[in-house]
Amino acid sequence: MTPDPQSILVVDDHPLFRKGVIQLIEAAPEFRFVGEAANGKDGIALAIRLQPDMILLDLNMKDMSGIDVLKSLKDAGVDSRIIMLTVSDQAEDLVAALRAGADGYLLKDMEPEELMQQLVEAARGKVTISARLTQLLVTSLRDKDKPTPLVEAGLTEQEGRILEQLAAGKSNKLIARELGIAEGTVKVHVKHVLKKLNLRSRVEAAVWADRCRRSSKP
Repeated sequence: MTPDPQSILVVDDHPLFRKGVIQLIEAAPEFRFVGEAANGKDGIALAIRLQPDMILLDLNMKDMSGIDVLKSLKDAGVDSRIIMLTVSDQAEDLVAALRAGADGYLLKDMEPEELMQQLVEAARGKVTISARLTQLLVTSLRDKDKPTPLVEAGLTEQEGRILEQLAAGKSNKLIARELGIAEGTVKVHVKHVLKKLNLRSRVEAAVWADRCRRSSKP
């Protein structure tokens, strides 16, 4: 059975780019375009009214930053998957977005085909981040936040399984389904994992776990 198309709202203050992304979305059977906003204030209002499955959110807008929009949406209880789509490849912007609750961080200079593939992955519940930013995030974590090494974190077996699922980029809903536990239980485990690893976002945990796993291989 073919899943229903995911509804998408686009919030970006650059008209030409916004229209180009909308054209890509409208041509993809996996998605259904439901609205657009040229600024953060209108984006928040539309998101609350439409409750889309996914929101593509620009980082730098004239009226308010994408991070502030993201925080406002979280505070308002908007449950959409929120993907930052930006020109900024700065580590501080990436980390700030992830810690504010972004489900992905993609760069605007991606090829259209790659962008749409990343959005398809996001629609499946995966965390998406532009490939060339992964090492940037690892370096930022290592240099500034000093996460706890996995061997010293003292994770329980269940927390270890949760971390493996995070490393695979899965959402809480997918993890709950995979492990046969309630989504609320997953949220509690994720909170404990982040605390033990000295990290503040699930994406950081996923990247750090993958890095530790790679470095431990002979």
